[in-house]
Amino acid sequence: MNHETAVNSKNLADLLTEIKDEILDFLQTRVTMLKAELEEKSKNLKTAAILAVIGILMLTTAYMLFTLALVSAIMAAFPNTAYRWFLAFLAVGVFWSIFGALAAYFAKRELELRGILPRRTIEVLKRDKVWVQTEVKNQI
Repeated sequence: MNHETAVNSKNLADLLTEIKDEILDFLQTRVTMLKAELEEKSKNLKTAAILAVIGILMLTTAYMLFTLALVSAIMAAFPNTAYRWFLAFLAVGVFWSIFGALAAYFAKRELELRGILPRRTIEVLKRDKVWVQTEVKNQI
């Protein structure tokens, strides 16, 4: 009986060591996947950020010039009223508000579609969770 108990505890110890090694290997693989995906996304975000800053600068300058030209054109349409500046700025403000709301909507939609979360890693972890739950149920 002592020999059998020693063999069973050795087998149990070996089994626990094997389980520990597999869990560590499993976690290391998942962490490596996550790091790789986050690095890939950060490179894309850095390039996009630089281009976004340049784009914002150019578009801001163009926006100011177009706004002044548009206000001047609309003001010329109201030559006989004391409120021509007010009406011109109001018309341009409404136009830019509509345009800005549309741009914000499309930006939000794009972020929802593409997202910035590491989707592949999350999907793999979800599948792993289902697999572990299935294995536990089969063992019990």
